[in-house]
Amino acid sequence: MSQPLFVEIGNDPRDYAWGRVDGVAGVLGTEGSGGPEAELWLGAHPGSPTRAVAGEPWGTLVDWERESGERLPFLLKILVAGSPLSLQAHPTPAQAAAGFADENARGVPLDAAHRNYKDPYAKPELIVALEDGFEALCGFRPVAETIADVDVLAERAGSGALAPWRAVLSGQDGLREGFSWLLAGGPQVAATVQTLVAAAEGDDRFELITRLAAAYPGDPGIAVALMLRHVTLAAGESLWLPAGNIHAYLRGAGVELMGPSDNVLRGGLTPKHVDVAELERVLTFTASEDDHLVPVELGDAVRSYRPRIHASGAGVPFELLAVTGDAEVALAGASIAIATDGSFTLVAEGSSAPVPRGAAVFVSRAATVQITGSGRLWIATA
Repeated sequence: MSQPLFVEIGNDPRDYAWGRVDGVAGVLGTEGSGGPEAELWLGAHPGSPTRAVAGEPWGTLVDWERESGERLPFLLKILVAGSPLSLQAHPTPAQAAAGFADENARGVPLDAAHRNYKDPYAKPELIVALEDGFEALCGFRPVAETIADVDVLAERAGSGALAPWRAVLSGQDGLREGFSWLLAGGPQVAATVQTLVAAAEGDDRFELITRLAAAYPGDPGIAVALMLRHVTLAAGESLWLPAGNIHAYLRGAGVELMGPSDNVLRGGLTPKHVDVAELERVLTFTASEDDHLVPVELGDAVRSYRPRIHASGAGVPFELLAVTGDAEVALAGASIAIATDGSFTLVAEGSSAPVPRGAAVFVSRAATVQITGSGRLWIATA
């Protein structure tokens, strides 16, 4: 018996502490929980598998994968940050497979707090801002820019507390050595962070240092942030975050599309486990160029956000389409659509599915879909 083409799906928002109160509900126009709502997961990841709303023809997308023999190659999220997330990076496919196998061989439980690899998959990701002012840290700055800021803050501090870090930054491999020095911790690092925060107070140029210090007092990630690009997106602008890129979302709402993985190597701004050695093995220690992902216009009402290449050299198996009006879209495989504004109807193979604001629909196979309506419809597809 063939599966229906369109299946209405849903999930519960993740209540991570960094989420905005009623954040996901505010984006989707649905009833809020009254607590922090950080992420809505739409996919087959076992950490929060998406459900069929009517409970048929399967319970969750994990069941769909099992019954169809296919693997959904992406995880779509609505993300709403009210406070900064942790500094983090993700592995390449080879690193993820090797790390997962190694931790399994060593008997590290899958739910252990110190486990790095929860699955054997990579987690390349892109994010599109849903509102103006979405902020992120994304990739390393040229080390000379960090040194210039350190000099400004050191002069203001009137002490030599920043001299040890500056000396390391000025070395032959300043990015790597400056980062490693901070994450090694110790009294000198604590003094560096304390001095940076005190010197930054009241200066709009260094407002982010003050903000991070309020959220994570004494965390070395406060100083790491000075080494990274601080990016602010307008609605519709996007970032591409391949394997090895260090990043942190700071605040705002976005649509995030990634590999179906939960492999996160943290580097600060968190009370969670930080495996410095493994993180440094995964990170790309070069100054980042422009990490904006420029969408391609496929028509008057369709944009495609599609990274062309993965850092490992492999093609990226997903793309995100933004639809604002009537359109015809050829979907190459199983897809997920969600409306954040307006209302749409999907029609294909004699079937139709309404997608009002806040609703999500699973498209179970490749199809050419006629779309009518207006607003903002996001389609994650293979």
